[in-house]
Amino acid sequence: MEQEKLIKILDSFKNKKVMVLGDMIADEYIFGKTTRVSREAPVLILKYDSKEIIMGGAANSVHNIHALGGRVFPVGVIGQDSTGRHMLKIMREMKIPTARLITQMDRPTITKTRIMAGGYHTARQQVIRIDKEADLPISQECEGRIIRILTAHIPDMDALLVSDYNGGLITERMRDILLGLVHKYHKPLVVDSRFHIMKYEGATLVTPNETEAAPAVGMKLDGAKGIKEIGQRLLEKIQGKGVLITQGRNGMTLFEGKNKITHIDIVGSDEAVDVTGAGDTVASCATLALAANASLQEAACLANYAAGVVVMKRGTAVVSVNEIKGLMEKTQK
Repeated sequence: MEQEKLIKILDSFKNKKVMVLGDMIADEYIFGKTTRVSREAPVLILKYDSKEIIMGGAANSVHNIHALGGRVFPVGVIGQDSTGRHMLKIMREMKIPTARLITQMDRPTITKTRIMAGGYHTARQQVIRIDKEADLPISQECEGRIIRILTAHIPDMDALLVSDYNGGLITERMRDILLGLVHKYHKPLVVDSRFHIMKYEGATLVTPNETEAAPAVGMKLDGAKGIKEIGQRLLEKIQGKGVLITQGRNGMTLFEGKNKITHIDIVGSDEAVDVTGAGDTVASCATLALAANASLQEAACLANYAAGVVVMKRGTAVVSVNEIKGLMEKTQK
């Protein structure tokens, strides 16, 4: 694809208005240094070093859109707890508006805690992950407030991104109203949904990875031929404009109408440092591209470059327009 055109699209990301509706997740990293094996059990003892909380899930998409120059408007629910307050503090320091983030007292902020261990001269490795999930669905009051937010603000957006991590935020009623509004106002809608992708009928673009796409249509992965059948069946059932299936080191494949299939090879190194949150980056970049009137192929190409940058960073990370341009320049040589 012509890089000059892609660079023009990247430059037009600035100030595009994107609403992100989804499960705001805190990614907590606890770092420790290995000292010895415990006498109580065959486990390592870690000497506590530090802790870091960063934005994950839909909040990572919020962070990515902000880092790429877009004006992002997060919509979701967090808990009335220290983690939730810390997430709000992070966003406010970035000048990201938080007025559409609702606090529900009886639900914790969804948190993924990763214990990272390493010696004094070795790289830190994840040894275990502990998830704190919201077992209760959102309250009817929260649901009503979010529906009113969608109704009032979708007409002013350039595009919307749904980041559905199955955290109990997006109800059937909310989804139906969202889909009705984006169709009424002709807004691009990108959906990144782990378990409910089939429920977003008519979305502009869905961005599952291969392990999410296959079970959604009741199939098993079977190489490149299998991916083609999975993607075509998914596109047919969702009746949207496009399906973008990410495949790790095998790149990604875009499915459009009339059996149009475009495979995009990875750019950069095929030895990823960390794929945590890469799907959020792909969905975020594609959403901004569609907000800037890019074609689906152009959006997929830019999302592929963004993924090529972010997988070379440790932990939940974001990418900037300049980093994408830098990777483009390297691959052109």
